[in-house]
Amino acid sequence: MSPFGLLFVAIGAFSMLGAIFDWDFFMNARKARLMVAILTRNGARIFYALLGLALLVFGVMGTLGIIELSD
Repeated sequence: MSPFGLLFVAIGAFSMLGAIFDWDFFMNARKARLMVAILTRNGARIFYALLGLALLVFGVMGTLGIIELSD
């Protein structure tokens, strides 16, 4: 079990929850504002939800040992 995998799971879950629940502090963060300016707020929410899902899946696969995350 990889601790990096658990970290990716936590980051992915946070990103998904921030997008799904439309947290203002999440969407008003400096780096998220760029995505909001490019994609509009709903587009940025979809982007961050998909990014979070990808990180979550990557983290689960790393935690279960399906992919190798460390040397």
